[in-house]
Amino acid sequence: MELKLKELTKEAFAPYGDVISKAESDHFMINEGSTRRFHDLASVQTLEGGHTLINIFEAQPLDYPLNIKLVERHPKGSQAFMPLSGRPYLVVVAPAGENPTPDQLEAFVARADQGVNYHAGTWHHPVLALEEVSDFLVVDRGGEGDNCDEVFFEDGTEIILNKP
Repeated sequence: MELKLKELTKEAFAPYGDVISKAESDHFMINEGSTRRFHDLASVQTLEGGHTLINIFEAQPLDYPLNIKLVERHPKGSQAFMPLSGRPYLVVVAPAGENPTPDQLEAFVARADQGVNYHAGTWHHPVLALEEVSDFLVVDRGGEGDNCDEVFFEDGTEIILNKP
């Protein structure tokens, strides 16, 4: 099975979370007119007594075509990725629920000016840098309890993702 890459838009990504981008976002001026605030771009979820973490992830590019073997989810909070290195990257997701199947996967090309915020419970592949090491600002949940579930697809399942 080959995953076809789609354009990352707010509408296409809505079942999985939020697209973080200035484009088509509400904004207003603050700081005596010197700063434009793009407001409320994503819903940060910290469930079951958690707290918000702000991290930087340094993602190594993988070899493509890539055989997708696993997805993960964070059932107790959202997880947002905002690229810091000015490079596009890939996003692979499946709907929230129990044990996703390969036919539920969708793949998106994220521009360098777009971040994503996975809703709590949304299945996703770990961050996918393309050509060079890429940094991402990551906002997610910290606190008590296990907040990362992984599902590995059956041996012999071939899910191929090519570079755009």
